[in-house]
Amino acid sequence: ATGTGKTAISFQVVWKLFQSRWNLQRDGSRQPRILFLADRNILADQAFNAFSAFDEDALVRINPLDIRKKGSVPMSGSVFFTIFQTFMSGPESTPYFGEYPPDFFDFIIIDECHRGGANDEGNWRGILEYFSPAVQLGMTATPRRQNNINTYRYFGEPVYIYSLKEGINDGFLTPFKVKRIQTTLDEYVYVSDDQIIEGEVEEGKVYEEDDFNKIIEIKERETKRVRILMDEINQNDKTIVFCATQAHAAAVRDLINQMKEKSKDPNYCVRVTANDGARGEQFLREFQDNEKTIPTILTTSQKLSTGVDARNIRNIVLMRSINSMIEFKQIIGRGTRLFDGKEYFTIYDFVDAYKHFADPDWDGEPEVETSSIEYKNSKAKSLMVKDAPTDELSYQVGKKRMIRVKLRGGKEREIQHMISKSFWGADGKPFSSEEFINAMYGTLPDLFKTEEELRQIWSSPVTRKQFLGRLFDMGIDIEQLENLQKVVDAVDCDLFDVLSYLAYNTPMITRKQRVDSNKGNIFNKIDEKQKEFLEFVLSKYEEKGTEELDEEKLPVLLNMKYNAIANAEQQLGDVDQIRSIFFGFQENLYSKIT
Repeated sequence: ATGTGKTAISFQVVWKLFQSRWNLQRDGSRQPRILFLADRNILADQAFNAFSAFDEDALVRINPLDIRKKGSVPMSGSVFFTIFQTFMSGPESTPYFGEYPPDFFDFIIIDECHRGGANDEGNWRGILEYFSPAVQLGMTATPRRQNNINTYRYFGEPVYIYSLKEGINDGFLTPFKVKRIQTTLDEYVYVSDDQIIEGEVEEGKVYEEDDFNKIIEIKERETKRVRILMDEINQNDKTIVFCATQAHAAAVRDLINQMKEKSKDPNYCVRVTANDGARGEQFLREFQDNEKTIPTILTTSQKLSTGVDARNIRNIVLMRSINSMIEFKQIIGRGTRLFDGKEYFTIYDFVDAYKHFADPDWDGEPEVETSSIEYKNSKAKSLMVKDAPTDELSYQVGKKRMIRVKLRGGKEREIQHMISKSFWGADGKPFSSEEFINAMYGTLPDLFKTEEELRQIWSSPVTRKQFLGRLFDMGIDIEQLENLQKVVDAVDCDLFDVLSYLAYNTPMITRKQRVDSNKGNIFNKIDEKQKEFLEFVLSKYEEKGTEELDEEKLPVLLNMKYNAIANAEQQLGDVDQIRSIFFGFQENLYSKIT
């Protein structure tokens, strides 16, 4: 499964072979020569960095520039890293890999082998055939499917399989929640009061998700979607947005940078696509660095769907259709990496991709065809083919120009949206919120038997503190409780209401609603000065939460309100009276709302 350590396994295998001096001759006379073969520079660079435990002179990063400078391919070293495209290039239609003897490498690791390296029709099969004497290990996070069946024929049955489902259930990958976002402009039919800026619109045609930003472009629609996204996410969280095309990714990037509120950095959101070259690769490296906060959001089309290891991604945003189960699983895998303090991640689904969870292929295997294929070695010089882009799909819309439509004035304000939240397990089945939280924290401790018992505990600062202390002793701290509130979209709710909802499915209300509902009881039988003080306390409670009602917070609140405890005593009475007011109103605050 993606995110469960293919690169780490590669390193361990290579390290053992290297230390044991294994080679094809099996005579221990020399250390092995090993090739790590990827299809993208970012993946080869990640692997190269992951092998840093080796001596520097043992590692070789093969690239065309160095080959041209030196006039030949590097031969000195033990572990070589490169991409297929580099090996396939070369002067006078002669690929560079042909400069190595066929038996030069003892062991070859093919990363993301489903992407073409072992595909019978793939451009790069010849490299593997040329180095056929070597032991070849294919690694992929993509399970067997009809469209990559030749990979499995070439390598044979997997030596080991570890599924996404197992990874999440074993705690090596994070679970996730899905926010499905629908708008009243998910589909579009042209009407005469809209303005056609460019292209030829087909009257009566219903333009659907697959058409947007490929055939038709409506800027107001994208603006609304980005506005919803920026209102929903924590703008400090690292996020990847998958867009329909490279141009769409640029447009979404610009909209995000226009709407951002938490940062003034111009590189807060950047685009990383095939066309962004070295600058895009640099942005990606900085995004992967967990010590850096800029860039915070990446927009992309196809490039980041596989292989990119960024552990602190908290949000995956889908703004383009995903019609392949393979790609869907790979994209979900961008968020499943573990990171300190990351209990889950969120998928913001604008395109109904969540339906893939209901597909039997989510964690299953299809039937396998049984026809046989013959593999024959071929000469290096016959393998030159035109390189095809692997990072971005090209969308062809005949000879028609992109249709650009401007909605009539004010129509963009009429676009409505609805957000529905769901939780999903590794097997593609929906969780209840309680099951989801149990998957993150284990079964919630059984510290209260009834809702009324929880209410009594929570109504007093003393017993509430003891309760939270017992949770802490069981490994659940304040940060985790705050995460729990975020999971169920209840950051404006009292933690009491969240726990009651999880345990007894009672309706959640915000802290403000709780105050408004119980004001009559809270302010009953107290004078105006006491009421003024409690109104101040409640305003802090509504703003910040239950911690404002802790006993330790009382002197802080008094100093904030009256500048000194002595001044507060003149208004409210002695310390015991003030304490009695502070404790007493909380019983009314947490009384049952009817």
